[in-house]
Amino acid sequence: MRNLTTGILACIISLFTLSAANSQTNNGTGKLSGKVQDEKHINQSYVSVSLLAAKDSTLIKGSITDDNGSYLFERLPEGQYLVAFNMMGYNRVFKGPYTINATHKNYNIDNVELIPSSKQLNSVNIVARKPLVERQIDKTVLNVENSVLAAGNTALEILEKAPGVSVDKDGNVSLRGKTGVTVMLDGKPTYLSSEQLANLLRSTEGNAIQSIELITNPSAKYDAAGNSGIINIKLKKNRNYGTNGSLTAGAGYGKYYKANGGLSLNHREKKFNAFGEFNFGKNKRFHNLDIDRVNNTATDQTFFRQTSAQIGQRQNYNYKAGIDYFINDKNTIGVAVNGYRATGDNNDTKVVTLIGSQPFKTDSSVVASNPNQYKYTGITYNVNYKGTIDTAGQEISADADYSRYNGLQNSNYNNTYLNADGQPSKAPYIFRNRTPSLVKIWAGKVDYTLPINKKMKLETGLKSSKVSTDNVSSFENFLNNNWQNDLTRSDHFIYDENINAGYVNLNREFKGLTVQLGLRAEQTNSKGNSVSKQQISDRHYFDLFPSVFVNRVLSKNHEVGFSYSRRIDRPDYEDLNPFVYFVDLYTYSMGNPFLNPQYTNSFEVSYSYKKTINATLGYSHTNNAISRVLVSDTAKKTLFISSQNLAQKKSYSLNINSPLTLFKWWTTNNNLTVFYNEFSTPNLLGIPYKGGKTAFNFNSNQTITLNSTTNFELSGFYRSAQVDGTLSVKPIYGIDLGVSKSFMEKKLSLKLAANDVFNLQKFRITSEIPSQIYSVNEKSETRVFRLTCSYRFGSTAIKGARKRSKGSSEEESRVRSGG
Repeated sequence: MRNLTTGILACIISLFTLSAANSQTNNGTGKLSGKVQDEKHINQSYVSVSLLAAKDSTLIKGSITDDNGSYLFERLPEGQYLVAFNMMGYNRVFKGPYTINATHKNYNIDNVELIPSSKQLNSVNIVARKPLVERQIDKTVLNVENSVLAAGNTALEILEKAPGVSVDKDGNVSLRGKTGVTVMLDGKPTYLSSEQLANLLRSTEGNAIQSIELITNPSAKYDAAGNSGIINIKLKKNRNYGTNGSLTAGAGYGKYYKANGGLSLNHREKKFNAFGEFNFGKNKRFHNLDIDRVNNTATDQTFFRQTSAQIGQRQNYNYKAGIDYFINDKNTIGVAVNGYRATGDNNDTKVVTLIGSQPFKTDSSVVASNPNQYKYTGITYNVNYKGTIDTAGQEISADADYSRYNGLQNSNYNNTYLNADGQPSKAPYIFRNRTPSLVKIWAGKVDYTLPINKKMKLETGLKSSKVSTDNVSSFENFLNNNWQNDLTRSDHFIYDENINAGYVNLNREFKGLTVQLGLRAEQTNSKGNSVSKQQISDRHYFDLFPSVFVNRVLSKNHEVGFSYSRRIDRPDYEDLNPFVYFVDLYTYSMGNPFLNPQYTNSFEVSYSYKKTINATLGYSHTNNAISRVLVSDTAKKTLFISSQNLAQKKSYSLNINSPLTLFKWWTTNNNLTVFYNEFSTPNLLGIPYKGGKTAFNFNSNQTITLNSTTNFELSGFYRSAQVDGTLSVKPIYGIDLGVSKSFMEKKLSLKLAANDVFNLQKFRITSEIPSQIYSVNEKSETRVFRLTCSYRFGSTAIKGARKRSKGSSEEESRVRSGG
């Protein structure tokens, strides 16, 4: 690692030297700069600015104005120039000529005022429809803002349709066959465990989402967490001046009814932008779980057949509000708050466990009613600042965040023991469990961008975060008509973590070649304390995370790239928690306070043909790989799941993505990922273990434009059988359909969608360990028909809103919440 870091620093110094040499050979010293405003003297971003030769108006170079309406042309040789300004809905403006010579080198053009075109049609909105799946140089973007298939669904359900993304039965997300994904909201890590993250995504309505970015090999600018990459969910931001908003209402039906709705408001003026949004959802659905297993000991076999039927109800809402104040053309400060609340229950739950000495023979049984109720709330406060230091692109930004998450789950377990004749064989076993939790997160970061010259840019930044979690698990047994504390199973777990980080990125453009080198340093201090068991795990470690990105344009149609990064995955807070969570009397999960972080080195080689066929070949190697292990306890005759550090994991993958326009009215995007994951450890349950399997995921999305107001979408996926740690996962597949129709000049839209039309989706799992004999089958309510209505109102004066970044996302992505 030291040699690799030294090599990167040497490359950085070499690039600085090359840049200096290149600057000395550039004879152009002229400069043209200025600012563009509209008729109300409001700065205009994204205006096309063209530099023309005065003698024949040929184009020399082009640019667009930034968020402050500024533009800059520099290193211009002597000559005469014109400047042209063009923006849809406004008259084209020309300025000049400007003569650059030995005595006149710099021109700061007075504020250019754009005048609305008299031929503009007041009631016509021209909307460029983005493809559902869009491939960019460093990421894949799923544009769900206007997608029929996203209407009425939650963020978690939309992720299931993203190319290369898989979501398991517990809401855990994997990308291209690899777990350990960091999920971000608006570029900010969520700092939640996988369970609480799944709860947040279930509480985020799809109508609030603009796009989803899939970043398989992030740069040093991002937190080093996430061995398989980053998924960034971008929420909608209103970009219009004046007062405007949207109203959404939807209903769905599978076996039970569902409902969702939302309201978004935005008010933007020259000096400030205020925004707010509220979305809610109500969902009732079923969940069936069947487990068949054999408990082998040296003397006998016991056969278990467990059937669980559960009906759950969930209500959730999420909200956000904030204001940006534009201090002047170069400095902006903002405050924002966002949060969610989710409540629900699984009160209609029945579990039947048949126990026998032979297959299909019942010697005894346990009939259980295990209702539970839960409530989870979360809120994040953010203060942010962005400053533009000069027109060359020198910028500084800062974010400070405070987040607080509360959780409470109450579970009851009522177990009745029956003999072979179905008669009570002994007294019922009744107990209950209460698990309140509190997570508090503080985070702050500063980022700085310095364009060294026209072809070189330096990015650097600092970040610090502190996380505190407090979890209590309280068990009580019902004995002699009274509830009595069970101190042998109750526990109190406290976890504190502090991460301090800094990074540097250097980007250099050559002719047809772009190189980016990065180095991130992170120092981690953590302490886990199981109060009742008097177990303390205190850790302090420092790591370097280098990254390299190279992109080469071979010709107009051919492009190749290479990337490398080193990354870390720290255990979820919940995985470190030693509590026991029961599904029923014979099935449970438990935490592991001695989990270590895992480290991954990832390599990717990519090729693009006409940006329509994109192929990526990847390899990663993970040490101390964290994997969820499902095993039998033969002594207790139970089945439990826990996270363990396997020795290593190797992953090979090939991803092929092809967005195509078959006809003017038919676009398609197809994504195929073939991968092989190999897990190995010298000691699992006392014996060596090695497991792996070649598998593939395939996604296909079709969009058909029937006319200017009607679209039809079809989406399908297939995930082949694969191995995840010690689990053998059977294939899963499904097809979704949708149609949308707009009215009132596209202000009103109706969307009808059907998820899992043929009701095919179900999870089936067996063991890769020969001595562990079990099969798990799960079926949830996946076939749902939804109708969603959306109405946009208010001003439509187009203006780009400022992008925000939040500092506290990686920590939030490791907090869990149930439901």
